[in-house]
Amino acid sequence: MSARAPIFDGHNDALLRLWKGRPGAIDHFRSGGPGHVDLPKAQKGGFAGGFFAIFVPSDEPFDMSALMQDSYDIPMAKEVWEDDALKTVMEKASILLTLEARGDLVICKTAADLRAAMDRGVCAAVMHIEGAEAIGHDLSALDVLHAAGLRSIGPVWSRETVFGTGVPFRYPSDGNIGPGLTGDGKRLVARAAELRMVVDLSHLNEAGFWDVERMGVPLVTTHSNAHAICPHSRNLTDDQLRAIGSSGGIVGLNFATAFLRPDGKMLPEGALQWMPRHLERMIEMAGEGHVALGSDFDGGVMPVEIGDAGGLDALRTALAEAGFGDDLIERICWRNWFDALERIWGG
Repeated sequence: MSARAPIFDGHNDALLRLWKGRPGAIDHFRSGGPGHVDLPKAQKGGFAGGFFAIFVPSDEPFDMSALMQDSYDIPMAKEVWEDDALKTVMEKASILLTLEARGDLVICKTAADLRAAMDRGVCAAVMHIEGAEAIGHDLSALDVLHAAGLRSIGPVWSRETVFGTGVPFRYPSDGNIGPGLTGDGKRLVARAAELRMVVDLSHLNEAGFWDVERMGVPLVTTHSNAHAICPHSRNLTDDQLRAIGSSGGIVGLNFATAFLRPDGKMLPEGALQWMPRHLERMIEMAGEGHVALGSDFDGGVMPVEIGDAGGLDALRTALAEAGFGDDLIERICWRNWFDALERIWGG
């Protein structure tokens, strides 16, 4: 590689980690500590920023590394009540706003904000909600959160909501599981599109994916992989990848190893070699301008060679060794995300 491309990432769960470790964990974002994403690791790995997910966990424990071995069909998580979800969303949004007030990052609301942050070398954060339980039927909370900086929303996580049905963690399987968007789900997508927000389909089932496609919204999956390489329910078929490209959308490569390895195991070894293979397939189907990265840092088991945001040079090297040229590596690492967000958000 002639230059080290900065990486803008489509998905991390750092806010979940900081929320669980309150109050002291917030200081670790600046000083460094446990977890995959903080400022020292970002500087070491050339991590320029990304989508910081606000995710409401279910009450039941979920150890992916223990459960996602061989073939598996993990029961769907329980539904989350709107009031409980809204409280958690506000707490995590407050953490992100606190990090911005401290000068640790900047919350980007426009494509111009992203480019300015990149030029200044400041961590660029997109406020994202993964699973819309906090929004409610009347959608009023969506407008309030948008005013606070929210620019991306996923209608579902891997559970049912009033908006639609997510895919379970199931291997081998595809996403053709259950009905698509509800009437409320279609209203949510339509309102998000009016606000020029990203609608993230990463955890939505296949029927819901095609519901959104018929609405004419750019198809975005912030952290999903190629089903042809790893037949997991969370991964995308060739038809879905083609539709993403045709819609002017984008797909971000998920680093979580169960979605990379052809055997579907959530193990750190033997996964890095499959990352270029997934990207090649995604590019073949969606096109070079519609494929990027969506790590799932702090949300999944990472390839052992990468480990955390400080180890991103291992991915750059793997792409170069697989024959990806400098321009394509730059597109995948950051430029495609910036271009897609400019198309969706406007300047």
